[in-house]
Amino acid sequence: MSYKKLRNIVFTLHRYIGLAVGLIAIMVGLTGSLLVFQNEIISVQRHHQIGAIAPQGEPLPIETIINTVKSAYANQPDAFLQRLYLPAKPDEPFNVVYATKENDWIENYVHPYTGVILGNNLQTNGIEHFFKIAYDLHFTLLAGDIGLKITGIVGLLGCVLSVTGIILWPGWRKLIAGFKIKWNAHPMRVNFDIHKVAGIVAAVFLVLTFFTGFCWNFGEFTTPLIYTMTFSSQQAADPVSKPIPGLVPLKLVKQLKTAQAMLPDASLRSIDFPAKPENALRFRFKLPQEKVEYGNSNVYLDQYSGKVLRFNNALKSSLGDRVLNSFTPLHYGTFGGLPTRILYVILGITPTILMITGFVMWRDRYRTKSPTGFIKRFVLK
Repeated sequence: MSYKKLRNIVFTLHRYIGLAVGLIAIMVGLTGSLLVFQNEIISVQRHHQIGAIAPQGEPLPIETIINTVKSAYANQPDAFLQRLYLPAKPDEPFNVVYATKENDWIENYVHPYTGVILGNNLQTNGIEHFFKIAYDLHFTLLAGDIGLKITGIVGLLGCVLSVTGIILWPGWRKLIAGFKIKWNAHPMRVNFDIHKVAGIVAAVFLVLTFFTGFCWNFGEFTTPLIYTMTFSSQQAADPVSKPIPGLVPLKLVKQLKTAQAMLPDASLRSIDFPAKPENALRFRFKLPQEKVEYGNSNVYLDQYSGKVLRFNNALKSSLGDRVLNSFTPLHYGTFGGLPTRILYVILGITPTILMITGFVMWRDRYRTKSPTGFIKRFVLK
């Protein structure tokens, strides 16, 4: 197969995939930009809602915080404790998550030094409601499981679109020309130059975000495949506790000591509480070297005997686990701190630029008699 014929095939693939996924890619990209600083914006709003927290020495013990919230749900026998998020900073509250028949995720914000419940996420506001819609639109197109699969397919096609764009980039023949925009040229040439420069600058990052999104949305297929390709053994389902008749679960303070001893240099970020007698107690830690906000190191304990059922040190995990753990910083742009997060805000706008300029080129192609249209007139010059 000649180079010209191969290039025409790649170009055709690039063009029709762009036309097929363009609108959804624009939607996913723009909402992705909005979500980059979602946590910080919501945190500021939450501080405004619950008031400022002035550090006052050491925070209250975790059991004290939990018992305070338990007492608030004493008249709701169906309510159960799901999770506890510990404050990452001295001026942040504890977040104690409860579930009831009416609501399966109630976040209760507790003052870390006084134990006072400052508020909860049931007190809705415009900002949080806006981000919830943006999040659902980004991941599921507001269409539930069907939308989740559609965005996953778009993620895979977006990878192909980015790779074919890299192949077609004219800078492979002349590097400087590949990054140059001739602003004083014909409008169609300017349009093409914007497309080629924006595409090549964002291509690698678009591949990362599209690919990680695809893998998440089709995790039932991609996760085993990643473990197989990295020659890593996939962990079994979550470990289970062994209920002992007449024996109640151990005190949390004792379980906490056991878990912390497994990762003495790590900071505890959250605790998942058993919803059933056979469930394990999970402690999530963050090691100093980890970039993920809540860490990827876990300790699972039997809630009755306190036996360590599983222990995951994120820095010593298998290659497959490390690949999967890298998806979050790569998708959200947190791997390089603030600079890469700002970059990701800009990247979210790129699909809009590429789809608009690509559509203009496609439309112009059919206004010419040449079978290769715009590409012959400008790219092959």
